[in-house]
Amino acid sequence: MNWAVTGMGAVASVGRDPAELFANLCAGVSGVGELKGFDLTRHDARFAYEVDDRPEPGADVPRRATALLLDAVRQAARDAGLDEHDLSGVPILIGTGLRELRSVELWQRDGIEFPPQDLHFGTALRRECSADDTHTFSNACSAGLYALGLATDLLAAGTAETVIVAGVDVLTETMYGLLERVQPVPPERVRPFDRNRAGVLMGEGAAAVVLTRTPAAGRKVHGLVRGVAVNCDAHHVTAPDPVGIAEAIREAHTRAGLGPADIDLVMVHGTGTLLNDETEAIALGEAFGDAAGGPVMTAIKSMTGHTSGASGLLNLVVTLIALAEGRVPPTIGLDDPVKEASGFRIVTGEAAELPMSVAQLNAFGFGGVNAVAIVEAAR
Repeated sequence: MNWAVTGMGAVASVGRDPAELFANLCAGVSGVGELKGFDLTRHDARFAYEVDDRPEPGADVPRRATALLLDAVRQAARDAGLDEHDLSGVPILIGTGLRELRSVELWQRDGIEFPPQDLHFGTALRRECSADDTHTFSNACSAGLYALGLATDLLAAGTAETVIVAGVDVLTETMYGLLERVQPVPPERVRPFDRNRAGVLMGEGAAAVVLTRTPAAGRKVHGLVRGVAVNCDAHHVTAPDPVGIAEAIREAHTRAGLGPADIDLVMVHGTGTLLNDETEAIALGEAFGDAAGGPVMTAIKSMTGHTSGASGLLNLVVTLIALAEGRVPPTIGLDDPVKEASGFRIVTGEAAELPMSVAQLNAFGFGGVNAVAIVEAAR
């Protein structure tokens, strides 16, 4: 079965709505900049992909993840013709890696008041949008697409007519410091699939889509979700496994009723880390076989950074616009592809213009939490 996307919203370092985001990505605009939210004297790494919504550099404030989430959800609701102030009866499924951990850090370190109930995004969604059916899932970097898969299950079961799916994450000093310690050289930017990549940098963002079983007459449909596959291979805490990833890709194709040769575009996970890119390339080669050189591929994390739980849904929003406009944003910073990806048609330099109808979205997280979605252009 196919589920219609009737509303979209997005916020990231390079755009505050889907149109601005897509335009800047196609222009090769990077959101990387010197770290604003933390004290730079405490870190060796100096760069990140932050949303510029703090009062001043170094002056961090609580509830930023919640604010970005509310923004994206309201955008999507308005776009779908829903009442953004009254979302009662509409399930809202939220994927995230870290929820409001940054607010907890500020409470613990600086004593900034932060009541425990505000850890749950449902608190603000109830207050601001009258939402009475909210669920948050923390499935690492694949959380957004996991939530998308759960939404399609709700629609297939007939327990909901419309579902809002969202993903969000902001920088936390805990995770920033952790990544800084495990990467040999602090990277200055994300360079997916490049031999000279140094590692990943975190990004901030939120995205939301409205899925429905039967769109109202005259309502614009941005595209269709044809199938979502998820698995957890539990191969390793941090190291990905090409076998588990390839299985998720094949399962997504099966659920969509398509084969590798039917895929026109692959939005890769593409984190720029030393293990993940080669592993993803190997898995794509195994799952696609002789068709691996067919679809065009791109990695928007080269411009947004790794937005964790938001990354899969940011990819979804960008993908649906790409299918509609026949334009694919480039992967910037990719000069010398790893040998595992040498046969792929990765878009670099300038945005590519070509007709497309079907796309695959990849999202893989710590612990072997894999999610793959297949989407189609609106008919």
